[in-house]
Amino acid sequence: MSPHRTLATARRVLRQLGHDPRTIALLLLVPVLLLTLLYWVFDANPRQFDAIGASLLGVFPLVTMFLVTSIATLRERTTGTLERLLSMPLGKADLILGYALAFGLLATVQASLATVTAVWLLDLDIAGSAWLLLLVALLDALLGTALGLFVSAFANTEFQVVQFMPAIIFPQILLCGLFAPRDSMQPVLEAVSHVLPMSYAVDGMTEVLTHPDITGTYVRDLTVVAGSALLVLLLGAATLRRRTP
Repeated sequence: MSPHRTLATARRVLRQLGHDPRTIALLLLVPVLLLTLLYWVFDANPRQFDAIGASLLGVFPLVTMFLVTSIATLRERTTGTLERLLSMPLGKADLILGYALAFGLLATVQASLATVTAVWLLDLDIAGSAWLLLLVALLDALLGTALGLFVSAFANTEFQVVQFMPAIIFPQILLCGLFAPRDSMQPVLEAVSHVLPMSYAVDGMTEVLTHPDITGTYVRDLTVVAGSALLVLLLGAATLRRRTP
């Protein structure tokens, strides 16, 4: 693995994204606009917005980064760019880390904008520090990036990438505790929710919402989300092939 090659890959990906304003808008503006819309929906009940808004900060980054990363990586595969890169003296680790670094930088900006909007512009009332909220949002965005890199290997078209949403993302949204407490679900569903990383992202947001200090549960939630992102990145590296089917 070469830091120079990793950084070169990251720069190339960022340059390509810079020529796609619609993708940048999806990444940076859509989560902010959705949070603002939610704030207006609960205009008569600010406490309800506090409860749901914090949880959605653990959902929006994962969903948007998953979509953008998976589609962008799929284009690299289908156009032959990935195959040409892998025919050069570029290791799989260099390539996957370069992608992760590029999208990770975008994830940082996205999570920062969403957190600033929620806490300082929409008056999201949290007991803990906004930095702790941002950390969860950032790790969740990185998890979405890792999932996008991974699933792109199993799709041949952008439409097929979107089809992974109901299989990978929607169950996590339904079972993460956003609509009902996880301990009130059927035992089977509760057990499934315990192995879904988005559940821990939402739990981490809830810890910041209700506790002024860092708790053991918060540290556990961060560890699970970060560990899941790392595991999926390793799986994504394993799916890189030197020939495109």
